[in-house]
Amino acid sequence: MADVLNGSAARKVGDQSTSELVQRASEQITTLVRDELALAKAELAEKGKHAGVGIGLFGGGGVLALYGVGALIATGIIALNLVLDLWLAALIVTVVLFVAAGILALLGKKQVTQAVPPEPKQAIESVKADVDEVKHAVRDRSRA
Repeated sequence: MADVLNGSAARKVGDQSTSELVQRASEQITTLVRDELALAKAELAEKGKHAGVGIGLFGGGGVLALYGVGALIATGIIALNLVLDLWLAALIVTVVLFVAAGILALLGKKQVTQAVPPEPKQAIESVKADVDEVKHAVRDRSRA
């Protein structure tokens, strides 16, 4: 768009025919759309990365909870059984394991919420700015 406004083409914009101007505008719009799609793709890839990390943390929390149930319950209950009744020792160890799993799940949820909504905000803002620039250029050209 800058070459339309600055007249860096072979002939000045005022000397070009309407068909030449429409052809140049079409080429520039095509380039602009391709660039905006590339920006949107890069932004969505970044959001996908956050979603993947969040889902991985959720999975890690689940795996940790499963292994923890097997290992910590056995050792914790045995250790607490020395000073408490067996049922109370099992209850204490179970509560501790679920609190740890809950903390991991909350961390994973935070990562997933950073990836939502999956819309390319930067690309949208850039397109809006481009549309405004074209509108101003058309208005300025029609006034001249």
